[in-house]
Amino acid sequence: MKRRDAALLAAALWAGLSGFASAGAFEDGVVAQQHGDYTEAMRIWRPLADQGSPIAQYDVGLLYAYGLGVPRDLAVAVTWYRRAAESGIAGAQANLGAAYANGWGVRQDYAEAARWYREAISRGSTQARFNLGVLYARGLGVPHDDRQATMWYRAAANEGLAEAQANLGMTYAQGVGVKRDDAAAAAWYRKAAAQGNAAAQFNLGLLYETGQGVPQDYARARDWYAKAADQGMAAARLNLGTLYAQGKGTPRDEGKAAMWYRQAAEQGDPQARMNLGLMYARGQGVSQDYVQAHRWLSLAAASGDAPEIRDQAAGARDAVAARMTPAAVAQAQALAGQPAAK
Repeated sequence: MKRRDAALLAAALWAGLSGFASAGAFEDGVVAQQHGDYTEAMRIWRPLADQGSPIAQYDVGLLYAYGLGVPRDLAVAVTWYRRAAESGIAGAQANLGAAYANGWGVRQDYAEAARWYREAISRGSTQARFNLGVLYARGLGVPHDDRQATMWYRAAANEGLAEAQANLGMTYAQGVGVKRDDAAAAAWYRKAAAQGNAAAQFNLGLLYETGQGVPQDYARARDWYAKAADQGMAAARLNLGTLYAQGKGTPRDEGKAAMWYRQAAEQGDPQARMNLGLMYARGQGVSQDYVQAHRWLSLAAASGDAPEIRDQAAGARDAVAARMTPAAVAQAQALAGQPAAK
């Protein structure tokens, strides 16, 4: 099981809009936005943006970026971000950097992304600090430099940004840019996990399961996996299913194991697909069903990025097929989206 890379080339969030509120028309737009009336917010802010209000330009850009009150149009959003960014609005500078990093409405240009992130950092943007760290970690638009990445993650983490705390935890867990320190990793994961960061919740669960940086505690591992699983993380659902299957940190419950494997399998996780297929083949946690077993094992065997699972699943699928009629095999292949054998 690998630790999940939480790095994101994220755009700055909407948070903080009300901090720019001022008396008059702009404030009326803020009130409309807070009540979810984005059409009214646009009606109020657009004339102000046309008249040169930088914060109104930024907010109009946000509305276009998210398709709120107007059809979504990233190119138009970038136009408004740029006007606000050139007037020194940190959020607009961070979002313009994210647009260049991701190719949202502009040609992808990591060097330009880094330039705008630095502009936003000079005006205090926490998100831009994190995003610049991601560029250094990946060597995009700047030289690859894990120490620089860690420095920027730490700067954003100390300001409370959950994504940065999760990535800083990961640098300690992997010993990238810093000396490996599982206890420090756990401490940073815990900060991010407490804010609801799914990757940190998963990684903290992994530390508890393996006893790295914290005392081994399967029950706590289960609890953290469950939090990440509830947010839709396939890897957490897989690991949670395995704990139930093995009775670690919880009474053994093959029904719950199959339920979690199914959720991860439906998201495309190769290991979960194989595990679910084996449970159908053996009648563990589900009624024995060779058609479903063949289906899920076939899907696992089709996973090109996991050769060990692919080969193991293919062998198990062929063993199941030997117990099936040709018609049942054809049914399973159809369910797996494969052409029926002639």
